Amino acid sequence: MEKTLREVKIGETVTVKKLTGDGPVKRRIMDMGITKGVEVYVRKVAPLGDPVEVTVRGYELSLRKADAGMILVG
Repeated sequence: MEKTLREVKIGETVTVKKLTGDGPVKRRIMDMGITKGVEVYVRKVAPLGDPVEVTVRGYELSLRKADAGMILVG
């Protein structure tokens, strides 16, 4: 079973396996530095689950729940 970044618990480090989605949304996620093979550390999740704060390539990034759901991790 594949897991998305949206389902990762606080404090876990995961590796990006695949980006789903299409066109501009996928391009925007890639432009933020989230590409296949990169490690992502989940720092915080807002009380209602949106946004998710992660550390990628040494910088902090906040992602919408919908965008995090397009990132398959392992």
